[in-house]
Amino acid sequence: MSSRELILGRVRAALRDRPRPGPVPREYRRTFPAADLDLLVDRLVDYRAEVHRVGEADIAATVARIVTGAVLVPEGLPAAWRPAGAVVDDRLAPDRIAAAAAVLTAAAVAVAETGTIVLDASPDQGRRIISLLPDVHVVVLRPAQVVASVSQALARLDPARPLTWISGPSATSDIELNRVEGVHGPRHLHVLLLDR
Repeated sequence: MSSRELILGRVRAALRDRPRPGPVPREYRRTFPAADLDLLVDRLVDYRAEVHRVGEADIAATVARIVTGAVLVPEGLPAAWRPAGAVVDDRLAPDRIAAAAAVLTAAAVAVAETGTIVLDASPDQGRRIISLLPDVHVVVLRPAQVVASVSQALARLDPARPLTWISGPSATSDIELNRVEGVHGPRHLHVLLLDR
């Protein structure tokens, strides 16, 4: 008998007299309040993100105003959203991705309550690496993608996909609470919130 079998045998023997646990209640809330776009904007601004309310026809021009330099885009991003000279990520090497001034992606969902934007690597969002290496991340967000709570966001997401949860620019603090941005992701986050 191995040590593992011995230990597990003792644990099973000790638990033999215990009653079986009852069923776990699964009566979760199924209705939610409408998402509050103003709350989302407040949370994003609090996280030091910049929010721009734009029309879909103005995305490319707005990105061109925000970013000076090459803008990286995923292959599935709508052509009308891409600024002139955009570089398409067709499996670029990490050094080429890091050299881009910014990345422009769509989003899967956003949570108003927490000010969090979630990417799920869909074709209009691209590989996770492209949202982590450039210094600036510009995200396009439709009002229909905004939900009130995290549980609503989880209901919309596929847990088998690679999920990136973004709450403002990348930031961390040292032991003296000095905030440092850009340590493990973009230092600047711009959210283009489309008009209803």
